Amino acid sequence: MNTKAIIDLLYKIADDQLIIGHRNSEWTGLGPILEEDIAFSSMAQDKIGQSLVLYRMLNDLGESDPDTIAFMRNANLFHNCQFVELPIGEFDFSIIRQFLFDTSEIIRFEMLSSSAYEPLALASKKFKGEIKYHIMHANSFMKQLGNATEESVRRLQNALDTAMPYALGIFEASEYEDALIDEGLFGGETTLRNKWTERIEEVISNTALKLPDIGNIEPKTGGRYGKHTAHLQPLLDEMAEVLRIDPGADW
Repeated sequence: MNTKAIIDLLYKIADDQLIIGHRNSEWTGLGPILEEDIAFSSMAQDKIGQSLVLYRMLNDLGESDPDTIAFMRNANLFHNCQFVELPIGEFDFSIIRQFLFDTSEIIRFEMLSSSAYEPLALASKKFKGEIKYHIMHANSFMKQLGNATEESVRRLQNALDTAMPYALGIFEASEYEDALIDEGLFGGETTLRNKWTERIEEVISNTALKLPDIGNIEPKTGGRYGKHTAHLQPLLDEMAEVLRIDPGADW
């Protein structure tokens, strides 16, 4: 089995989880209603916990311990897509990001549930059960706000248009793409993107929103290869602050 391909796959999934988890946590105390403080905090806990499971897998494959991997790397060594590192913005952007990202994520874990790499397959079966509640949250807001007032529809549409190039960067192919597919480790980013497009189209079709012309949008790529926005390094510095103060701190 291609260990390098597995390691690359684990890094990008784990880094996505860690970074979006931290971004979600930034809504704690800032949500438009108390329930949204709780909802985003809960989702943040899930995603950071999932990243820890994946970092432990990496450690089992010879990579550094989870604390070192998560908190002691600079931005150029992270493999997350650029989408997850963007600031939370207004609530409309965060809802759109959750909808687009979590839809891709649950499909990814559905696909990985049959991965030839058993530890990842077992974890994916558990993760998709957790993420289904994130999807329910996102889809509920998409349908409510996407069919509410003129302002809510306008704001969601603007957020959707802004987010889409970054969302398409989720599916940036790995240099090990062929090996992942050939060895039954993962079905590939193209398959994932096609399934994702169908699923988001289904939800959006039940709202007043219009799906942007995905085929004519240039994806914001580079994140899988260490090319990030100016937002990531300050976020990583903030995340590592506790560990630098107390190296014995636990997750």
